[in-house]
Amino acid sequence: MLEIIIGFISGIIGGLGMGGGTVLILLLSMFCGIEQHIAQGSNVIFFIPMSIAAIIVFIKNNKINFKIAIPICIWGLIGAGIGATISSQMDMSTLRKFFGGFLIIIAIYQIYTLIHRKHK
Repeated sequence: MLEIIIGFISGIIGGLGMGGGTVLILLLSMFCGIEQHIAQGSNVIFFIPMSIAAIIVFIKNNKINFKIAIPICIWGLIGAGIGATISSQMDMSTLRKFFGGFLIIIAIYQIYTLIHRKHK
C-alpha cells in the first residue's frame, strides 16, 4: 500500500512538472528503506511511463516548444548516461550527500523565488 501512495504522490508532482522523481527517490529511501542506488534505478523505470502520459497531455494542450525541447532532450540523454555511470560507481554515503546537497539547493532556490515574487 505504501508503494501505491508513493507512486501516486510522485506521479502527481511529476505531472505538475516539479520533479516527481526527486520525491520518489526521497520517499523510497526514507519510508521503504530502499538503498539509494535501487531507488534511483526504480525512479528511471517510473519516469518513462509517467513522462509519456505527461507528454501526451502537454502536446494536446499545445504546451511544448519543440524547438527548445528537442536539444534539451538530446543533451539530457547524454547527461543522464554520464550521471548514471558516475552514480552507479559511487559509494552509498557519497551518493546520499550529493542527493541531499541537491535537495538543499532546490529548497533554497524555491524559498528565494517565493520571497522574490512576494516583494515584486
